[in-house]
Amino acid sequence: MDVLILTTGGTLDKVHDLVREALVFDREEGSCVPAILAQARADFPRVEQLMTLDSLDMIDSDRRQLVDAILKAPETHIVIIHGTGTMGVTARFIAERVQDRTVVLTGAMRPHSLGRSDAGFNLGGAVVAAQVCAPGVYGVMNGRVIGAQELEKNRTTGRFA
Repeated sequence: MDVLILTTGGTLDKVHDLVREALVFDREEGSCVPAILAQARADFPRVEQLMTLDSLDMIDSDRRQLVDAILKAPETHIVIIHGTGTMGVTARFIAERVQDRTVVLTGAMRPHSLGRSDAGFNLGGAVVAAQVCAPGVYGVMNGRVIGAQELEKNRTTGRFA
């Protein structure tokens, strides 16, 4: 079963900029998703870097671009790397427009580049969920598969439940 991973940015792909003392995207290096897959010896998903955004900066035109990429893809099992801040908003946006695919959004609470990250765990869970869940839109975070309508980050606990 073929799986497409679309990257949009988010904390998972951020790195620490020593000059600015901030978390930023390394636009030259691109997404760390291929490195995570290589470490896990998962060589079958196709990875496409669609955009590089903090999810708090994502607007509906970006979400439309994401929907267009989903609908144009030959794969029907799709994982989206997304920031946690507006993951639920994007999941519901996609769910209103895509019915014949299994789409799973995931991300991380800590950048993969900093170590001790949940990125690999969440990505692995999302790749598996994309292969076994019925068509629909889901999020995979913190070891849970959550339907689009219930997908929301608890800002107090910093978890999805």
